[in-house]
Amino acid sequence: MTQTKVDTVYYSITRGDSPLVATAIHNGHEVRHNLRPLFNLTPAERLREEDPFTGEWVDVTDNQIVGHYSRFELDLNRPPEKAIYRKPEDAWGLQVWKETLPEELAKESMMRYDKFYEDVKQMLGELLSEHGCLVIYDLHTYNHRREGPNGPAADPEGNPEVNIGTGNMNREKWAPVVEALMHSLGNYNYRGRRLDVRENVKFEGGHFMRWIHDTFGDRVCVMSIEFKKFFMDEWTGEPDRAQVQEIRQALQQSTRPVLEALAQVCQV
Repeated sequence: MTQTKVDTVYYSITRGDSPLVATAIHNGHEVRHNLRPLFNLTPAERLREEDPFTGEWVDVTDNQIVGHYSRFELDLNRPPEKAIYRKPEDAWGLQVWKETLPEELAKESMMRYDKFYEDVKQMLGELLSEHGCLVIYDLHTYNHRREGPNGPAADPEGNPEVNIGTGNMNREKWAPVVEALMHSLGNYNYRGRRLDVRENVKFEGGHFMRWIHDTFGDRVCVMSIEFKKFFMDEWTGEPDRAQVQEIRQALQQSTRPVLEALAQVCQV
């Protein structure tokens, strides 16, 4: 296996030999020094809406994209005009900044946004030239106890443990790949039970997925895989380490049938 790496302070991009890419663009928690005094939120408040531990799951493949900085500085999963949370309604009702963010600092953030997308475009273009088509695990997590640490959990009916977002893909073409992932995760022996895996119930995928499909068309199948934070305490940020590893194992087990389905689709 050969690997090349783009390693910046803000994100890491590792390219290997597989046609499978795993991403964790909301994994990061850092914020740059000239923004720290401007935040109205504590690190703990930021952490609640970030996707900790997703960066530990990307090693199910040799192609990895991991964000190191907080989505509260710059959200790589939103379109450019929404990538910086300026108002509470942009950020789950949270007042992110003590006062209006200076425009020169916003421009600095957006330069990093543009560079990220430029680097991802180059990586995926190179992989497509080698393989012809790709599948991407776009890994995220989401909260389900928004009424407080002692409040009730959200209704499971609308909050599956694993939500597979298939958004703007050519769903008919990629059906074998999507179904391979859902079947594998849904039938995995997760600590003596089965995970609740459903498609497009809570989320259909964000800008990152849509941009990849819009840029590369039917040559790429991006599935946004959102794990409900049942494996951790979303209010303290404390994980159940055994479950973090179990989720990684479930994802690892899915890669073989997904890649077999990818090969089937790409030969048609």
